[in-house]
Amino acid sequence: MSNTKTPNESATEMNELVLPNDTNILNNLMGGRLLHWMDICAAIASRKHCGRSVVTASVDSVSFKEPIRLGDVVTIKAKVTRSFRSSMEIHLEVYADNIQTGEKKKSNDAYYTFVAVDGYGSPIHVPELKPETEDEKKRYDGALRRRQLRMILAGKMKPEEATELRNLFLAD
Repeated sequence: MSNTKTPNESATEMNELVLPNDTNILNNLMGGRLLHWMDICAAIASRKHCGRSVVTASVDSVSFKEPIRLGDVVTIKAKVTRSFRSSMEIHLEVYADNIQTGEKKKSNDAYYTFVAVDGYGSPIHVPELKPETEDEKKRYDGALRRRQLRMILAGKMKPEEATELRNLFLAD
């Protein structure tokens, strides 16, 4: 297994059809069902990156911009944006496609964090990520700030230790 991978090597796309059992009383996709599908797609992308078992470590704020309706086809795109020692940040984009009308809309995007684990559940090292496009480089650079914010919110880092975040506010 290579020590460095590109975001496209982990890219994953998943489709789901919104059925009656997936919806609420307004015939909109239930948020929990969408989060479940997003978790699966992010797990596949992170596993493709590291080739090992992975577990969900965190889910960033997810807002629902557009409702997804009964009968829509949901497309979830996931790509690893950066890897750290044993964790990987995955960016997800969610689209809803109404096949009857041809309307396609972006509904959500979010960041998930996964950790690679060995057979005993202990974290293990993951390959480095080498961004190629400008968008990939931008997400890669922002990943360290997002990681520091997650760690502060989880109580695993003191705010004064978050140098990348601090530099955003102290930059000339």
